[in-house]
Amino acid sequence: MPYYSFDLVDGEEFKNQGEIILEDIEVASDRAVQLASELSQVKPELQRKGCSVRVTDRDHNEVYRTPLDPVPAWRR
Repeated sequence: MPYYSFDLVDGEEFKNQGEIILEDIEVASDRAVQLASELSQVKPELQRKGCSVRVTDRDHNEVYRTPLDPVPAWRR
């Protein structure tokens, strides 16, 4: 199973939020969305800053990113 790292992206700064072994990128992306939701509830000020959660693989390649303040469906 692949190893994934999760970071809070705040501008050019990356703050480690942990690492975990998961089945695949689909499961990792679901975890990233969940983490982004939790962070936006705990620290709502991060939403207005344009922060996001990124997922990287073992080789530090970014494989997924989701914003803390997602675009509402009506604005897409």
